[in-house]
Amino acid sequence: MTSLQLLTALMPLLSVFVLLVLLRLPARQAMPLSLLCSVLLAWLVWQMPIQQMAAALAEGLVIALTIVWIVFGAILLLKVLQQTGAIDVIKQGFSQVSTDKRVQLIIIAWLFGSFLEGAAGFGTPAAIAAPLLVALGFSPMAAVVLALIADSCAVSFGAVGTPVLVGLAQGVAQLSSSDLQQIALRAISIDIMVASMLPVIMSVLYCRFFASQPSWQAGFAIAPFALVSGLAFTVPAYIVALLLGPEFPSVLGALTGLVIVCSLAKRGILFPTAFEPVTAATMQYSTQSGQYSQNEPQPFGLLRAWSPYLIVALLLVLSRIPELPLKAVLQSVSMVWADIFGSAISVTVMPLYLPGSLFALTALLALIIQRGSLQHLRLALHQSSSMLWPSLVALCAAVPMVRIFLQSGVNNAGLEAMPMALAELAATRLSDIWLLMAPLVGALGSFIAGSATFSNLMFASFQQAMAEDAGLGNQLVLALQMLGANAGNMICVVNVVAAASVVGLNGREGEIIRYTLLPMLYYCLAASLVAWLFFA
Repeated sequence: MTSLQLLTALMPLLSVFVLLVLLRLPARQAMPLSLLCSVLLAWLVWQMPIQQMAAALAEGLVIALTIVWIVFGAILLLKVLQQTGAIDVIKQGFSQVSTDKRVQLIIIAWLFGSFLEGAAGFGTPAAIAAPLLVALGFSPMAAVVLALIADSCAVSFGAVGTPVLVGLAQGVAQLSSSDLQQIALRAISIDIMVASMLPVIMSVLYCRFFASQPSWQAGFAIAPFALVSGLAFTVPAYIVALLLGPEFPSVLGALTGLVIVCSLAKRGILFPTAFEPVTAATMQYSTQSGQYSQNEPQPFGLLRAWSPYLIVALLLVLSRIPELPLKAVLQSVSMVWADIFGSAISVTVMPLYLPGSLFALTALLALIIQRGSLQHLRLALHQSSSMLWPSLVALCAAVPMVRIFLQSGVNNAGLEAMPMALAELAATRLSDIWLLMAPLVGALGSFIAGSATFSNLMFASFQQAMAEDAGLGNQLVLALQMLGANAGNMICVVNVVAAASVVGLNGREGEIIRYTLLPMLYYCLAASLVAWLFFA
């Protein structure tokens, strides 16, 4: 591969890093520029046919619109709950568990987010957890950064095991169900020692960078509670993976963790002095001012306030289990664009199966359950649409750029697709330290493709070949691929843009990545170290 070809393959990464992170351009400007550079180089250097590029662009636009719909549904649900007063009740309810924001962060982002990841995946956790944290008093930047960091470990078994059952199973055809389970067990075994530290990292980051009185000490003071909270998810997840397979470790592990952590918080076990406690006073959201005021009566009880989140979680779980009829019913309505512009590229959209549709349905049910009005719905729709528009440009540029990157295997230069070309180049130079590189390749896949499942699909067979060449165990290297794909979820451009748009942080995507980059590197490097020390 020539230097110019290497630059072309690296362009989606370099342009995003330079424009978003270094130059700090908003995503609505950085992503169209990145797309333009990638298209020109793919055509001139990689020699992709115009037909193939046009098909990849069209495919990317369709996928981008499905992501926009997911984001819109998440915003709409939050805005409806604000209009009906449910968020006020939820906020007060948390004071009964703990008024400490560090505890609320762990419960919402780490545990509730992990449950949502296990149920639906594909960006759903950050889209729900981040705005809920904002409603509880966190700054938008803190909410997005910490929700993205939290949405990592559970990704191994996200969307009812899709990264394993689809990503690895289809990425390496020779794997049996027993092999898949052993790889999953190896990954969660490493996570017990690595990912269990993520709640500690989240607490430290919050206290040092986002609290009104920045403090390293306050972050480390809650480390014992945060570490137990991490183990409260990873250990049950391991047991579920061992007994039941890869479908439900995230769902059942998160539910078990919620019970354990809420019980510890209520009893004050392992709990230091409160830091930035949230006031227990009743808070009422004003639709006119967009602010909360005190001393207003609550409109209904805690169960009714939480019921929309319980409903959407239940719908997500029920609609993802193949043995239940709901999945087939929702997937029966599909729109297929086959052989786009005469290429081999096709795209399928199942609108009812998208999480955004379930969010929108739940928002309507919330109006009924919480006795909202049509005026509440109109205001929620207006507010949701206003927040969504800035992210539309960014997503409709970012996703097509990714699809060109992935579909570049069809070219007149006789080259592999760009991600495989980069991986093979790394293999020729770095095979001696592949335990270190394997998670980073997985992270690269998620960063570009926007999904751990796609990362596993792209790189699983490559990782297996590298394991054989380097004399390493296949299961260990594929487990590191899974964990790296989890870590890449923290900095994935599509996830960052989507989460930022939900809380109104359009234009600050580069700043978000600067915060999540180091936790991502910790996850990858720590996983490699644990694999080398205990499993190699």
